[in-house]
Amino acid sequence: MQDPVRVTYIERWAVGASDSQFNALSGAVGGFTSGIVTCPLDVIKTKLQAQGGFAAVQKGRHVGHAKAYEGLVGTASVIWREEGLRGMYRGLGPIIMGYLPTWAVWFTVYNKSKIWLAQYHQNAFVVNFWSSIIAGASSTVVTNPIWVIKTRLMSQSTHHGRSRFSLFPKGSNTPTSRPTLHSPWHYKSTLDAARKMYTSEGILSFYSGLTPALLGLTHVAVQFPAYEYLKTKFTGRPMGAAPIPGQDEKSQWFGILSASILSKIMASSATYPHEVIRTRLQTQRRPVPGQEYMQGLGGAAAEPAGGSAPPQQAPKYRGIVMTCRTILREEGWRAFYAGMGTNMMRAVPAATVTMLTYEYCMRNLNQIRAQGKEKLQLQLERSEFTSS
Repeated sequence: MQDPVRVTYIERWAVGASDSQFNALSGAVGGFTSGIVTCPLDVIKTKLQAQGGFAAVQKGRHVGHAKAYEGLVGTASVIWREEGLRGMYRGLGPIIMGYLPTWAVWFTVYNKSKIWLAQYHQNAFVVNFWSSIIAGASSTVVTNPIWVIKTRLMSQSTHHGRSRFSLFPKGSNTPTSRPTLHSPWHYKSTLDAARKMYTSEGILSFYSGLTPALLGLTHVAVQFPAYEYLKTKFTGRPMGAAPIPGQDEKSQWFGILSASILSKIMASSATYPHEVIRTRLQTQRRPVPGQEYMQGLGGAAAEPAGGSAPPQQAPKYRGIVMTCRTILREEGWRAFYAGMGTNMMRAVPAATVTMLTYEYCMRNLNQIRAQGKEKLQLQLERSEFTSS
């Protein structure tokens, strides 16, 4: 017969674990789950954001071909027709490798920062705001190379079973149509992309778009203070805290769900343009002089028919200000919100899944810790009774 006060391995671990370990584990599980669920929408959003950077432009207007991707359903149809299920999950490897450390670092640093900042400031909103900034900066710097690879993989296109691929359909007798590219230039996997980026572009390519990514800290600076405020209003408990004993389960989870959705909509609406700028910078290639000029991302020059090496060209996008001016001049202000509808359909479920999973894990870990402590106390009382 099983001993009712026997402490299991996970209970013993939970009793000895720190709050930082709980936050890291719960954040990693939440990020991993949301990455799996929303990867197809992430692919669609990235293609919509990036395609303007591949378009041939003459006198301020697009020439040579029409847009390859149009809207959520249209983009999904193109991807499914040309690449199948595999295309919908292109970049899943970097997503998994990225979300695990991103949210593990973020939640750990966020909660540590809240404890530290609370010693110097009593305003909860100010503490949550600066904790979000610190946590976001830490996770962004650590994981930026992974997100660059993910964006490169998602933004490219391929036709299965062909030896060549094109980012856009070629028009008949159209001199501005982008030439087809040989498959060796194609990123075949996460490791293949990392190797080609390093050998042809150098280590700095992994930190493309870091500046706009850091500017994107305004996103988490809006989202998480809003989430903490709304969750406290709806449930009476802050983020990651154990529920109040006897509180209705349905109202608890409905409060978390509502806080997640509302806070993400607020943050995404306020800070979306920086994502387009970051995507353009990340998908633009940085050829190193003397290396073979691999085309296909970021407005590279076409290879002449004779096979001679193309002339080196300056990058189309240089820095945040120039990128903003280029996009505004060539595509108009609407380009800053390209894919925003898809982004909302991706970002809101992703944030909801992340926070629900995080709160669920934290709740269960806290319960396991409490059960472990209770059993250890009963064991201590039993041993004292036996010895007496």
